[in-house]
Amino acid sequence: MEEKKKVVALLSGGLDSRLAVKMMQNQGFDVTAVAIKTPFCDFDCGRGCGFEIRETADTLGVDLRTVYLGDEYIEMLKHPKHGFGSGMNPCIDCRAMMFKAGKKVMEEVGAEFIISGEVLGQRPMSQHGPALRTIEKEAGLEGKIVRPLSAALLPPTEPETNGLIKRENLGMIRGRSRKEQLKLAKEFGFENPPNAGGGCLLTDPAFSVRAKDLFKHVETPTTNDIDLLKIGRHFRFDPKTKLIVGRNKDENEMLQALALDGDVLLETKDHVGPISLLRGDDFEKNLELSAAITLRYSDAPKNTAEIVLFQKKETKSELSVSQIAESEYLQYRI
Repeated sequence: MEEKKKVVALLSGGLDSRLAVKMMQNQGFDVTAVAIKTPFCDFDCGRGCGFEIRETADTLGVDLRTVYLGDEYIEMLKHPKHGFGSGMNPCIDCRAMMFKAGKKVMEEVGAEFIISGEVLGQRPMSQHGPALRTIEKEAGLEGKIVRPLSAALLPPTEPETNGLIKRENLGMIRGRSRKEQLKLAKEFGFENPPNAGGGCLLTDPAFSVRAKDLFKHVETPTTNDIDLLKIGRHFRFDPKTKLIVGRNKDENEMLQALALDGDVLLETKDHVGPISLLRGDDFEKNLELSAAITLRYSDAPKNTAEIVLFQKKETKSELSVSQIAESEYLQYRI
């Protein structure tokens, strides 16, 4: 028997990428899936990427490769060549990086081309004609990216001109409506298709403000810095010092887990309340303010002085402070 032609698919776990894979499988291709993780789009972040990627790949019957874009992604985010969207989302540069990662896998497995679930006009920054062409060029994949859901509306790619795929087997989906995708999902027998994802964290307005603040004050943020952006209430005291206050038990535990040797952890001694993490070179100058804010978010009664415990490495101490008025601390809120 003739060996199946191979194709690589960028798999997000959402409905569109699943449909793209199934369309290629129905045309006789052996699909290898590539799942991309970044510091801002983790499979566990719960915003558009929080699908069960492994389960999805198993259901589709495809081999799964996972690629993590860490430090190089952070470096790109400092000065994206093609700029940002409405938030701090460098969509064109981000997609180009993902396709470059997919290209490496494509070369490793001997695939003919690469596919994605992108839909023409679905995303304002990266899914219109000129942007799609720019992404292909930046990734070094001109003519080798097929977007099956919308490909019949786009210029022919090399796989089409070479006869590997036929235009009549390609989709004509455009825009943000999911009507056609849901219809196709039903035809393919997909049960309980996932809802539309919330998108990358960098498109979230509140998260973008925090991210911009971080990149403004830290030349090269670490993944630890970025993980902290995902939790708590954030306060900026000066260019080198910030405070993160946990909002619930899970966030308190995460702050404890993310604390570095130079960080200070604070909590009230006699009342239920948050764990706070103070990070900065001159923490002593901001310690009393941090303790007062920590106390403010606890169950401690107002207008009384209370004890706040603080710890740096293995050294534990305590500080007596009074609650701070909202008007005094909101100026520091990011």
